[in-house]
Amino acid sequence: MRAARILALSIIAAVAGCSGNQSALDPHGPPAIHIEHLIIAITIVCAVVWLLVMTVLVWALLRKRSSDSGQPRDRPLTIIVSSAVAATVAIIAGVTVASFYTTRRIGLPENAALTIAVRGQQWWWQVIYADADPALSFQTANEIHIPVGQDVRIQLESADVVHSFWVPSLAGKQDLVPGRSNSVLLRAERPGIYRGQCAEFCGLQHTHMAMMVVADEPADYQRWIAAQRENGVMPTNADSAAGKAAFLSKPCAACHTVRGTSATGITGPDLTHIGSRQTIAAGLLETTRGSLAAWIADPQTLKPGNNMPMVPLTSIELRDISAYMESLK
Repeated sequence: MRAARILALSIIAAVAGCSGNQSALDPHGPPAIHIEHLIIAITIVCAVVWLLVMTVLVWALLRKRSSDSGQPRDRPLTIIVSSAVAATVAIIAGVTVASFYTTRRIGLPENAALTIAVRGQQWWWQVIYADADPALSFQTANEIHIPVGQDVRIQLESADVVHSFWVPSLAGKQDLVPGRSNSVLLRAERPGIYRGQCAEFCGLQHTHMAMMVVADEPADYQRWIAAQRENGVMPTNADSAAGKAAFLSKPCAACHTVRGTSATGITGPDLTHIGSRQTIAAGLLETTRGSLAAWIADPQTLKPGNNMPMVPLTSIELRDISAYMESLK
C-alpha cells in the first residue's frame, strides 16, 4: 500500500508539474514564487553590472592618451567613476527595497487555515498536530502533510541548537532558535512531495536532516489526519506480534511512543505510524523492513552521533521488531 501511495503521489506530481526537486527555482506556492522573482531580479541586475564593469575595463585598457597635452584625459574617467558610484547607491537601495517588499509579501497571514508545530532535534524533525481536544492531537516525524491550496503556519522551535527550516519549492528559510518561537508560511498550489532540509549547520549529521512535505488534496488530507489519530495497528501475524512483545520489553519503549501500547517514551520520534512514512532517520533511508532492521541493529554506523543507542538484540528479535515497525501504518 505504501509503495502504491508513493507511486500515485509521484504520478500526480508529474502530471501537475511538480518535479519534486529541492530548488528555489522550482516554486509551487506563492511564498516560493515571490522569492524566485527576487532571485531572478537580483541575478539580472548583477549580470548587467558585470557586463558594464567588463565594458569599462576593456575601454580603460584600450583607450589612448591625449597626444595634444601629453596628459591623460581625466574628465571622462571622472564622469564614469561618479556615474558608477551613483549607480551603486541606486542598485543597493533598489535591492534593499525589493528584498523588504518580498519579505512583506511572504509574511504570515493572520487567518492561516492550519498551524503545525515543528521542533528541530539533533538530527530529526518532530512534527506536532495539536488540537483543542488533546485526544485528537498526534505527532509524527520528518514528514509534514498539508492540504493543497491552504495557508499553513509552521511554528518553529528548537530543542537543542540553531536549525533552519527550508523547503525551497514552498518557502524561504527560517531559523529555529532555542528559547524562541519563529514561524514560516507554507502554501502548495499543487499536490506532490516537496523535499526540504536543515539549512543551518547543527552538528555532525546536519546533512542528514531532511524532511518531506506532502501536499494532499483536502479530502485526502482529512483521510490522512483521521488515520494518524488512530492508535497503532494490532499485529496481524506471528512475526509482528512477537516484535511488539520484544519492542515493549526492551529499552525501545522508554524512548518511543506507540499509541495504544505501554510505550510512552518522548525522547525519540513517535513510532505509532512509522510504517506509513516514506523515510526513516530524517530522510536517510527508505522505509522498508530491511532498512528498519539495519537502523535498529546499528544506528551509530548509519548515522554516527545520533542519540539512539544500539540495543542488544538477537537475530530473531531484530527480525520480529522490524516486522512490527513495518506493520505500523
